[in-house]
Amino acid sequence: MKIGLSYSRCVRDIVDGTVDIDDVLLVIARTDFDPHDDKQWSDIWAGYHEYGLSNPEWANYPPEDEDQFRSVSIELWESGKLHQPRKFGAHARRMPYYWLETGLPDNELERFPAVKLAWDHFQTVAGLSGVKLNKEAQ
Repeated sequence: MKIGLSYSRCVRDIVDGTVDIDDVLLVIARTDFDPHDDKQWSDIWAGYHEYGLSNPEWANYPPEDEDQFRSVSIELWESGKLHQPRKFGAHARRMPYYWLETGLPDNELERFPAVKLAWDHFQTVAGLSGVKLNKEAQ
């Protein structure tokens, strides 16, 4: 499972197919928008596709790819995988890296019963929400 730390770069990787959206646990974005809102989406697309206020992470994509970027954004939103701390007053800084791999080694699970219980609960919730779990990590 992956945790993303950059909305624009993570969505780009999903659109490009280098990251499977089912492998994404969460994307922590520095944005504050609803991809269903046409005006807000228009601002996001302009900011990342053109040379707007944001970094133009999507500048090399043709305009007809906009629907694909929006679809990925909506899927992240609707699956609860898009966390936007800015909505709550937090302002994270841009990091040079933007994907974190998650997982727990077996020896940690056995040594700490509370961690094992939390992991078991995570697996249950992930399964109920349709998250595809890495079989090697179970």
